[in-house]
Amino acid sequence: MTPSRFHGSLLALCCAVLLANVFHTVPAQAQAKVVQTPYKNPKALVDIFLDDPAKLGAALYWVRSLVNPLTEAPYSMFPEDMSIIVLMHGTEIVTLARKNQERYQEVLQRMRYYADMGVKFKVCGLALQDYGYSAADMQDFVEVTPSAITELMHWQNQGYALIPALVLDKKFSIEQIR
Repeated sequence: MTPSRFHGSLLALCCAVLLANVFHTVPAQAQAKVVQTPYKNPKALVDIFLDDPAKLGAALYWVRSLVNPLTEAPYSMFPEDMSIIVLMHGTEIVTLARKNQERYQEVLQRMRYYADMGVKFKVCGLALQDYGYSAADMQDFVEVTPSAITELMHWQNQGYALIPALVLDKKFSIEQIR
């Protein structure tokens, strides 16, 4: 073998060894770890206070985000294993008035679905007065409480986790910011 061929072969061998070492020493990209938190008998108080009744559909996704993961595998909880209260005391209470049921039919169906699963829907009695409603004006799955603020305090004192259902105006689509 001539010296130039020898050096060429040696260079090729060194490059191959170097590349093999580079590819073997670079760690694989790590990914997020999926965990199954051991949830047990959740108690949640979802506080809904909206500036526009049209936002109630979005606020109900907070309820869905509680109920669906817990009733599906791997948890497969029965609705009676969960205690979820939805307390409403903003403009969204107009959606619960029987006279408005045709106008708010879609969100009423969703609320009734969750009410049938055991989710309790409560409305502030003070807010009802402000809007000129009474208990007789409300849907049959609704409970009227004396005051939203005292109700929030009561259930938190009973160990319920407070979950404010925030609904913000969306400025960007997911595709725009992704």
